[in-house]
Amino acid sequence: MSTRSRHNPGDTSLDIPQVSDLSTKVLSHWLAAGILLIAGACAPVSQAAVGDPGLGNPQADRVIGFGFGVIKERYLDHVGIGKVAFEAMRGLSVIDPALTVEQTEPRRIAVGYQNEALADYPTPADDDVDGWAALILTVARDASAISPELRNADNEKLYEAVFDSALAKLDMFSRYAGASEAREHRAARNGFGGIGVRYDLNPEDVVLTEVMPDTPAAHAHLQVGDHLTAIDGKALGGLDQKIISNLLRGPIASRVSLTIRHPGAQQAATVGLQRSLIVPQTATMTIDGGIATIAVSSFNQNTAASVTDDVKKAKATPGFKGVVLDLRGNPGGLLDQGVAVADLFMDHGRIVSTRGRNPASVQQYDAKPGDPGEDVPVVVVVDGRSASAAEIVTAALQDSGRAVVVGTNSYGKGTVQTVVRMPNDDEMTLTWSRFYSPSGYPLHGLGVLPSICTADLHADAAALLEPVRDGRSTVAANIASWRATTIGETALRTQLRTACPAGKHTDAGLDLALARDLIEDQTLYAQALGLTAPVSTASSAPIGTAMDQR
Repeated sequence: MSTRSRHNPGDTSLDIPQVSDLSTKVLSHWLAAGILLIAGACAPVSQAAVGDPGLGNPQADRVIGFGFGVIKERYLDHVGIGKVAFEAMRGLSVIDPALTVEQTEPRRIAVGYQNEALADYPTPADDDVDGWAALILTVARDASAISPELRNADNEKLYEAVFDSALAKLDMFSRYAGASEAREHRAARNGFGGIGVRYDLNPEDVVLTEVMPDTPAAHAHLQVGDHLTAIDGKALGGLDQKIISNLLRGPIASRVSLTIRHPGAQQAATVGLQRSLIVPQTATMTIDGGIATIAVSSFNQNTAASVTDDVKKAKATPGFKGVVLDLRGNPGGLLDQGVAVADLFMDHGRIVSTRGRNPASVQQYDAKPGDPGEDVPVVVVVDGRSASAAEIVTAALQDSGRAVVVGTNSYGKGTVQTVVRMPNDDEMTLTWSRFYSPSGYPLHGLGVLPSICTADLHADAAALLEPVRDGRSTVAANIASWRATTIGETALRTQLRTACPAGKHTDAGLDLALARDLIEDQTLYAQALGLTAPVSTASSAPIGTAMDQR
């Protein structure tokens, strides 16, 4: 989550994309796209570039203007569109590094190419969305007269260059996704038409590495280790994963024919399947000794339902004792799913509140009674990569007195991103609010403090539990300071995180061993809960207009 690299689904996730690291509250199209082209160049180099079909396409003006309008209305902090657009214009140098864009006067921009002056342009008013969009396209068209790279760039390349540059200056979580990447993100969040397999590429075919239960592939009795050699008669040898993914996916209820060779079989067989909605599985459960460990890898539209089903199954198991909710390595996901998972274990109280510049970003989410996990002992396990929606769940359960938290400091990603679908089917992910725990502290840059810290993976489990058992733990004092900080106290918040440094604990057995010990010993569990005694959280109805979630 600390990088701005583009989403890469990986070689083994072709039918099922990896869930992206987005923490999202997805909005519908709330802003109409204005189409107004304003000629801004006062000294164009050549008129030849005006004939370029890509840069001269009215859609380009519409898309860029739409994007600037989104930033103007929705970004967390007020930012002048002139500043955003100037950075966007400088992004053209990503397409051709020989191009330079500099501000020479308060109201003028100079463009150069290969260290030579190219043109000089007056700038629009700072809040003139359409004017800045038009100026960017004017600069791109003029520069394309002498830049082969710009002349050959299509609109998608232009959009990514300008928006990547503009959003990079806002914050590390705001970003732009082209049409192909955006489709992968939507598939990860909401599902897609497919058959439900993962596989590895071979030179001549692909081999299945996972068959999801209750999917077309499972119903057709496909198995791990099967070799898939052709799709709808098209041989797979030498094809890249993107092509194979596109062949496997299609409209829900559409038909696909697979040529499959089972291990040990002499001949391949043809299997016909009907595609269905495939939503990547994000929750898995194991039960051992009456303790259910539910690992949640991210939060997509099915996560809360999956965790709820797991809790119901666990409670029906003879000798059931409690739940370990393993959120290590979980980068977050859909906000409403994080809220729903927390609500599953709470019967009342605040779960999270969000605050931003736009009135619609001011929201409060409260627990409602009637869920199956409300009477279940819970230990939440986190590490330094547990972020966003995972932190919402952890902070809510800790502040409400419903769970003991074990592990290291979480990531501290306390902002909400809205994902806006662009007119060209791309996506802009834009930070638009911060979220606050039930006790009122902002999680951004701070994260959640565990009740029992396992930053030292070589520590003895019994030794870590002993201060809890005999009342010598310092967590109560630490968390009081934790909850008292404000978003502006950056140095203090950084210092507080040193009490339990964030670490990568995805495979650490110590964390799960401690979690199990706590659930096995209910007296010890109650003592650990007391370290982070619940705070009063008044329940209230949501404020403002709720965000549309998809």
